[in-house]
Amino acid sequence: MTNKRKVAILGATGAVGQRYIQLLQEHPWFEISVLAASERSAGKKFKDATTWLMDTEMPKEISEMPVANIDVKSAEQTGDFDLVFTSLPSDLAGPVETEFGAHYPVFSKASAHRMDKDVPLIIPEINPDHIELVKVQQKNRNWKGFITTDPNCSTIGMVITLKPLMQFGIQQVMVTTMQALSGAGYPGVPSLDIIDNVIPYISGEEEKMETEALKILGNFNGTTIDYANFQLSASCNRVNVSDGHLESIFVKLAKEPTLEEIQTAFTTFRGEPQTLKLPSAPTQPIIIRHEKNRPQPRYDRDTQQGQSVVIGRLRKDPIMTLKYMCLSHNTVRGAAGGGILSAELYVSKGLA
Repeated sequence: MTNKRKVAILGATGAVGQRYIQLLQEHPWFEISVLAASERSAGKKFKDATTWLMDTEMPKEISEMPVANIDVKSAEQTGDFDLVFTSLPSDLAGPVETEFGAHYPVFSKASAHRMDKDVPLIIPEINPDHIELVKVQQKNRNWKGFITTDPNCSTIGMVITLKPLMQFGIQQVMVTTMQALSGAGYPGVPSLDIIDNVIPYISGEEEKMETEALKILGNFNGTTIDYANFQLSASCNRVNVSDGHLESIFVKLAKEPTLEEIQTAFTTFRGEPQTLKLPSAPTQPIIIRHEKNRPQPRYDRDTQQGQSVVIGRLRKDPIMTLKYMCLSHNTVRGAAGGGILSAELYVSKGLA
């Protein structure tokens, strides 16, 4: 790509916004031109508007950039941009993303628009054909731009592993999550709540997993999405881990494949990002660990720069068909990294 796309990041001062900044450094297709956040940060230099949370140094050029308010006029006055990444809280994201989406391609991590009938919910390896839904959206709303969304961080890891199993006929899925603290944002969960503790409730998380997966694994019929037809039950927990969502997944299949056939389905799975060699795509979306005690967040969350999903403890189940552990990096693949990969897919298809 000869000319890089200029991007604006809404919610740039938050944890996911900072992860976007970190991952976009020296990106071959995108360069950051506008940083935007809420009114309390607007007007300040970025270094004065936030506490840097990443494990790398704040980029010098980013530290001196001004922070715009999260509206189109303020962003346009701050700099030129071609597309928008947004990691705003859902209560702010709804109207703000609508304002930007009328004029620009908006890649949203928020839940506000995920279940809108004309808004795609994208995991690039899983449902790349769903990106065509933005054409319906633009026609319905008479927009120049569009909104496309990424799923919940806990949904992404699970659904990537379910896609290869659909050839065997998925009938039921049960999942229990052990979700990292970074998924709650910053400052996140109070220390006195999580030290020496597990919190067996994350507001709205189970409902998101149970509905989003069916949309993602559904079929685009040219106008809307026909949802996948299987049952899914989720139970979500917050645990004392910095990054990495670990999930215990049980699947009932219509067929009875052998463990070897299931392993082959996982390890040979590839999607359009791998075929197109998109810059942020892992060479292998699903990696199986055969050690009896893996995957573990500390050791496996950064596999292939945090963009791969790691499976372990794959075995048959006496009630369902199979069970396994699944680990994904919630702020890379589950948030900023997934959003960047989605944008790369849209650009490669000429839609952004």
